Amino acid sequence: MSRILSAVAWPYANGPRHIGHVAGFGVPSDVFSRYMRMAGHDVLMVSGTDEHGTPILVQAEQEGVTPQELADRYNRVIVEDLTQLGLSYDLFTRTTTRNHYAVVQEMFRTVHKNGYMVERTTMGAISPSTGRTLPDRYIEGTCPICGYDGARGDQCDNCGNQLDAIDLKNPRSRINGETPTFVESNHFFLDLPAFVDALGDWLRTRTEWRPNVLKFSLNLLDDVRPRAMTRDIDWGIPIPLEGWEDNPSKRLYVWFDAVIGYLSASIEWARRSGDPEAWRQFWTDPESLSYYFMGKDNITFHSQIWPAELLGYAGGGSKGGEPGAYGRLNLPTEVVSSEFLTMEGKQFSSSRGVVIYVRDMLSRYQPDALRYYISTAGPESQDADFTWADFKRRTNDELVAGWGNLVNRTASMIHKNVGAIPQPGPRTTVDEDLLATTTTAFGRVGELIGTHRHRAAIGEAMRVVQEANRYISETEPWKLKNDPERLGTVLHTAAQAVSDCNTLLSPFLPHSAQKVHEALGGTGAFSPLPRIDEVTDLDDASRSYPVITGDYRRGVTLPAWQPTALVPGTPVGKPEPVFTKLDDAIVEEELDRLRQG
Repeated sequence: MSRILSAVAWPYANGPRHIGHVAGFGVPSDVFSRYMRMAGHDVLMVSGTDEHGTPILVQAEQEGVTPQELADRYNRVIVEDLTQLGLSYDLFTRTTTRNHYAVVQEMFRTVHKNGYMVERTTMGAISPSTGRTLPDRYIEGTCPICGYDGARGDQCDNCGNQLDAIDLKNPRSRINGETPTFVESNHFFLDLPAFVDALGDWLRTRTEWRPNVLKFSLNLLDDVRPRAMTRDIDWGIPIPLEGWEDNPSKRLYVWFDAVIGYLSASIEWARRSGDPEAWRQFWTDPESLSYYFMGKDNITFHSQIWPAELLGYAGGGSKGGEPGAYGRLNLPTEVVSSEFLTMEGKQFSSSRGVVIYVRDMLSRYQPDALRYYISTAGPESQDADFTWADFKRRTNDELVAGWGNLVNRTASMIHKNVGAIPQPGPRTTVDEDLLATTTTAFGRVGELIGTHRHRAAIGEAMRVVQEANRYISETEPWKLKNDPERLGTVLHTAAQAVSDCNTLLSPFLPHSAQKVHEALGGTGAFSPLPRIDEVTDLDDASRSYPVITGDYRRGVTLPAWQPTALVPGTPVGKPEPVFTKLDDAIVEEELDRLRQG
């Protein structure tokens, strides 16, 4: 058994999340975490809403509310949506907790003490019309390196290079289009060049990463510059240094504080569990493993900035230093980045109406239908396009006609002919072959999930479903009424295959897995779903907020990753359809919604 930290990207709390977001970080992390728990590993899956930074501030001003009120609203929306999707967080929290503030400030003080936070005078952008600071991400222009017109003031998404807003050609404000002016301002910069050797040595050991992620991460080392970790803004975490902490217009940059959320969420989980030091098992034990899940636009933060912060905290850069109170914290075992999901051939854009939010999707369709689509056709290692025609086809042809039909026809025949799981007689070669196929699949499907090849994994599981359907067609149990022993053997074999397939598919399809378990007479939890708890801030009794958590114990609420023998005599009732067939009309209906924005 290993201890595994499943660190899931933090969705930004300036609006509801769309299906492209959960295709990148949500479903892949949940499939992996559910499988690892079933395989016997001790998993801690954490995340939360990212709630600092300029977009929150700007949107709050536009809506006439405080930044905290805006963050509170969308924190709850996101919590509800991710819970409904079935993402099995041990703790999904937020970055405005006092616990998070304390952990971030401890990290900053130690990185600064070790010499890796360098104070510099820089040129900050100012809006001429308002006199307010314009953060780098709110400035666009032409990239001075590749010529892309649409680069941001902090990074060019086209070539991936780090930028400074003042270097952009023809800079303009994304808020109102005006040309910013630049004035001097003092800030702290993370001395990334001091970590180039350590980051390079570490990255070159990451041979099992997805090749595109590793190549991109190594290429980042070719042009490493210090990155500003403070900003001229009044919404964020105070800078914990004398002469700075009482300055109301300077805060730690959201880039610095958001990635620390993985650590602060783990510490909050431990404090709420009754063992405040339990987080250390996942963070300071060299044998523990950690997997970080995100979309490809976040690779920089997880393969460079966050590892540099961890190294700086431990004194692991070229300047040396001593670890802080948390000790030497583990670098990521793997950065698991997905590519982008587009929609009907276009990039997701809320402002242009090219979007479907998770909440809207789940109001009309089963959550496992979305999870299945993401798992089979999502942007695992290359960009993928969501189309309504393909969503309908996969739901009807594969989920309903394939897996759902196998469950329904098997349970119906057992209910009609026996009323309970039958006692099998002697098995023939065809029976043994099917059960050998389902048993062998656990090793193959598990290996594929464990190495983040989910499309291949669910494809292998669905191949076994096809074999089970073929078995029923070939053995023709409806013709065996005059041979009750053989009928019992065939139906028991089919039921055992359905049970095995259900276990294989449960990390992908947790909602339907519970229904299938019950269709075969199972009782109790089989595929636990997360819940929402309302909690009080651990360090500020005046504040409360919702968190996602759950009970995901192997052998108690989760089955083991292996076949579980069905017990003859277990009552089986008349089954209900597991999946809902989609009408052909939904494609044009959804395309109309898309056209209307």
